[in-house]
Amino acid sequence: MPFFIVSILVQVTLIVHVIRTGRNSLWIWVLALLPMAGPIAYVLVEILPEIFGGRRARRAVASVRKTIDPTRDLRQAHKLARITDSIDAKRRLAEQLLAAGQYADAIASYRAALTGLYQHDPHLMLGLARAQFASGDASAARQTLDELIAANPDFRSIDGHILYARALEGEGNLAKAAEEYAALLNYDAGVEARFRQAALMKRMGEKTQAHELLRKLLDESELATRHARQLQKEWLDAARRELAS
Repeated sequence: MPFFIVSILVQVTLIVHVIRTGRNSLWIWVLALLPMAGPIAYVLVEILPEIFGGRRARRAVASVRKTIDPTRDLRQAHKLARITDSIDAKRRLAEQLLAAGQYADAIASYRAALTGLYQHDPHLMLGLARAQFASGDASAARQTLDELIAANPDFRSIDGHILYARALEGEGNLAKAAEEYAALLNYDAGVEARFRQAALMKRMGEKTQAHELLRKLLDESELATRHARQLQKEWLDAARRELAS
């Protein structure tokens, strides 16, 4: 049987499967317009996970699905927020808006969630600060984080502490930012914090010391496992670029 006939039969079979199982109708267009890639993607995303439901398979599926339908999670978050109007739905929507780069809407959604018993929820306040910083308003982010700590003195977050130092740096308060990075490294020796401290030192004119820290960071990374280096690849690559500049 000619290949193109087999291809058409596969496309038709999978389109019927989409309709009968109630899958996203977007798949019909993917299958119809992409005779090779469409069926492969559909099998990977929709059929194989039902057979093999492991964590690695779920991650692979999520990656493929994100490529094919990048706004799917955001649409679902909007729908859930409309249906339930719960704090968790507002939080999820705010996170998806932030991931999509819709910072003003993310800020509004976080503020809508910060009400009643959740007025000073540290996780929501941290999310708000992230959205404010991403929007370019470092001062608002720093103020939100100050309010977070005042309302939740026992709350601890490495990501939040890094964000606070970055917000100070964004405001131009370099000396205070340097203090925060130094304090951060007392309990977190993570690659991002160490890279950002070195980058700030270089910005403040301490190039020799900054390069020493970067070299030490890269040398120590060679002793880590391959998996650990892969997890920190973004910051290790940034450290190499900073050292070369």
